[in-house]
Amino acid sequence: MAKVDYVLNDSTALVTLGDGENRFNPDFLNAVLTVLDRIENETEAATLVVRSSHEKIFCNGIDLAWLTPVIQGQDMGTAKDFFYLLNRLLKRTLTYPMITVAAITGHSFAGGAIWSCAFDFRFMRSGRGFFCFPEVDLGIPFLPGMLALLKKAIPMYKLEEMHHTGVRLTAEECERHHIIRKACPMETLLEEAMAFSQGIGKRREIVREMKARLYRDIIHALDVEDIPYIESERFNIA
Repeated sequence: MAKVDYVLNDSTALVTLGDGENRFNPDFLNAVLTVLDRIENETEAATLVVRSSHEKIFCNGIDLAWLTPVIQGQDMGTAKDFFYLLNRLLKRTLTYPMITVAAITGHSFAGGAIWSCAFDFRFMRSGRGFFCFPEVDLGIPFLPGMLALLKKAIPMYKLEEMHHTGVRLTAEECERHHIIRKACPMETLLEEAMAFSQGIGKRREIVREMKARLYRDIIHALDVEDIPYIESERFNIA
């Protein structure tokens, strides 16, 4: 299976993440961005649904097995380029000219949970999988654009708890706190996400402009050129 691929289902493009735990490294990020470009440029899709082929994991965030040697080797140019690329994916998802839906098939940790916040809507598998931000334990402070995305999707009272403690939330808890739209059994998760998606297709040019206006502050935060933590002792991967 390809790292990332898609099929067209009526007016919905269904993207499947097929790289195991779907951890963020340059190859995976570029693969996702390439597929998003193909869907926009080569199809007439009006909505986008993203799922994982892994039945227990949607996305486990940054590939620390790749990034840790980069940081420890003081290759700060490569590290900065990686975070700029990650910001690019977050911004691309946020501003994508279609309604976007994340069908969270299992664990959504760290960068994976941040990425899911960039989607317009989220559905999540019930009964298995957690949604959490363990950065407080990993020693990786959030970048400005990441924080802006979290505030978009998560009520502040719950975001403070998740940010400061790294607490893990189930799908049911995420639904209760309006982080996701619905918690679904695995056997109906994709069906629910697809049915919802196919019922809300809008014109791309309108969606693009409305997102540009609605998310102007988040876009600005993601566009910030300075990545301040890479050369700081505060960026302390254990």
